[in-house]
Amino acid sequence: MKINKICCAAQNIDTKGLRQKQERNSMMSMLLKVSLVVFLGGCSLLPGKTFGKQESDAQSQAAPQSTTNPDSAIVPPPIFSSSNDPNFVVGVVQKVGSAVVRIDSSRTVASQTPEEFEDPFFRRFFGELPSQPRQRVERGSGSGFIISSSGEILTNSHVVDGADSVTVTLKDGRTFNGKVLGEDPVTDVAVIKIAANNLPTLALGNSDGLQPGEAVIAIGNPLGLNNTVTSGIISATGRSSSDIGASDKRVDYLQTDAAINPGNSGGPLLNVRGQVIGMNTAIIRGAQGLGFAIPVNTAQRIAQELIANGKVDHPYLGVQMVTLTPEIRERINNELGDRINLTADKGVLLIKIVPRSPASVAGLRTGDVIRSINNQPVNKIEDVQKLVENSKIGNPLQMQVERDGQVTQIAVKPAPLPVRRES
Repeated sequence: MKINKICCAAQNIDTKGLRQKQERNSMMSMLLKVSLVVFLGGCSLLPGKTFGKQESDAQSQAAPQSTTNPDSAIVPPPIFSSSNDPNFVVGVVQKVGSAVVRIDSSRTVASQTPEEFEDPFFRRFFGELPSQPRQRVERGSGSGFIISSSGEILTNSHVVDGADSVTVTLKDGRTFNGKVLGEDPVTDVAVIKIAANNLPTLALGNSDGLQPGEAVIAIGNPLGLNNTVTSGIISATGRSSSDIGASDKRVDYLQTDAAINPGNSGGPLLNVRGQVIGMNTAIIRGAQGLGFAIPVNTAQRIAQELIANGKVDHPYLGVQMVTLTPEIRERINNELGDRINLTADKGVLLIKIVPRSPASVAGLRTGDVIRSINNQPVNKIEDVQKLVENSKIGNPLQMQVERDGQVTQIAVKPAPLPVRRES
């Protein structure tokens, strides 16, 4: 009743404003039907991908491609030119395998009495059921790798998310209770600490400059089969979160064809020198040879913040957006031309503004088209995501926005991302 009264009061005061709001809502509903939408600041796992304690995903690493003319000799893959050893995988595994660990976690989940038992029909036969919530224990396992001899371990956030207990098993059979130093669901990175010293560690490589075709090795515990080794190549680099259907994440993934299965999550993706270049993270259900990994440069940056602060604050605007194309513009103008004047045929179209968010406070509106941020042109949603992620909380982003055919400048101050966890 209170909400209805407020709405009615708003209508009496400003019917024109309400009508404009309804028109913009209508536009948004139409856009949701025709466009790939990314919500900059939301958290939801999308179907088709596997992100789980018993599901893991691969990372990709790549080798430089060289241009050759028809008369030039074929250059052998870097793996052979650098080592001349077709069995290089054996050497890498012997060198680094002892620094890869198994991570088992468990959490207690409360479940309420099923709604159907609240029905009077069931009560007639079963009486009043206990109101206390029932509890069950969920267990899962994943992988990780040691990054410091004093017991700091890197893994995926989803491997330890919400865990009541974490157990780390080394290759030599020793087990330790693990303490989660911090986790970041937005990038799916977590750091665990165990009480041990003089542990073997993995060297972290450089994930910048990787190219498709480079040889890679994955080590982990797929389906509970400890210390499993697979190999392949980097299939692609720079796969955006929206490319693989994980729009709640802020990562440009490596893609690999090295076999990845549930339980590989958090394990290392290695180059031919045994250096970590990625952390295996996601797979696509039903597909073959499509695994994804977090680049190690991203994982390392997040890990450093987690170790220092226990958390990571990501910049947040509070907008839902879509890459604008001529086809989308034509459809919008055909269906909503009497309510919106959309003249741009490229840029990033805002289709929803979160109330009381930084975008709302700054004055951004549904139907605005972002053309540039801090004088850098943006033509797709990934451009906006990268610029926002690389910005600083509280520092204004200068946006050039096209609204109803007019170009205006709007400054938006990013706030910390309000992270929502999976229940």
